[in-house]
Amino acid sequence: MIIVVAPGQGSQTPGFLEPWLADPAAREQLETLSAVAGLDLVAHGTVSDADTIRDTAVAQPLIVAAGLVSLRALLADGRAAKVAGYAGHSVGEVTAAAAAGILSETDAVALVRERGRAMAKAAALEATGMSAVLGGDADALATRLAELGLSPANVNGGGQTVVAGPLDGLAALAAEPVAGTRVIPLQVAGAFHTGYMAPAVDALRAFADTLDTRDPVTTIWTNRDGSAVASGSAFLDLVVGQVSSPVRWDLAMESFAAAGVTGIIELAPAGALTGLAKRGLRGVPTVALKTPDDLAAAHALLDAVTDDVAIDDTDGK
Repeated sequence: MIIVVAPGQGSQTPGFLEPWLADPAAREQLETLSAVAGLDLVAHGTVSDADTIRDTAVAQPLIVAAGLVSLRALLADGRAAKVAGYAGHSVGEVTAAAAAGILSETDAVALVRERGRAMAKAAALEATGMSAVLGGDADALATRLAELGLSPANVNGGGQTVVAGPLDGLAALAAEPVAGTRVIPLQVAGAFHTGYMAPAVDALRAFADTLDTRDPVTTIWTNRDGSAVASGSAFLDLVVGQVSSPVRWDLAMESFAAAGVTGIIELAPAGALTGLAKRGLRGVPTVALKTPDDLAAAHALLDAVTDDVAIDDTDGK
């Protein structure tokens, strides 16, 4: 049972799309999505610098579009039926929604265009940020976060929690970390997946209500609690609400394990989620689609599946 996952913000690096765009079809696809986004995603994926693609309003459409470009290459030659399900981390949920047939590619990029803009505006209201906390005791961390006015934004599993809130609180956590932890500041522009993003939710919901949705053609799991969602409109509603609520990737990985995952393929810009899987789903083969050179390994993993493996896990986690 092979699952395809889509990464979130922070996974982009300068020039990461350069090798993908050697394929004229991929370049044409990205140009089409650029027109929808109102951004030159070709330039942002090839020549823009790190500061430019760190901007939330740029990063989110770029990451979703990159995922869709690599997805199309992955599913060439009728391989879509060999994928058992999809999931995305944070903004990667929009990529996953398109992959599962809930949204068209163009509607997915239009949605993430609005998501990025709304979150950038919300982030500009107060000086906030995010840091990754590796290791340590979860209860001790929760106590320390409450003391500093911080919140768990991404509970990623494998001993990694991303916390968010005011910059002075993050600085205090880095200066006096919980015993056994390492704190790594992240290059993001706000306290995503916390109450600081509440102003973005209403704006995004109004736009999402204008989109046509379809029920997923295969299993898709939500960040909210790791459950599979059978309704396209319900999944889109969760995607909107997720802007101001924590990402529970740890529960998503538990759901993958319970469903019997035998392999994970991560769409571009890949690496973060396969890294988490290596710690949280030990022994499960993974392929990170960093460049087209990785497609051979991903295709081999899919080609080992002989039947249509789409599953119905709507009552499970």
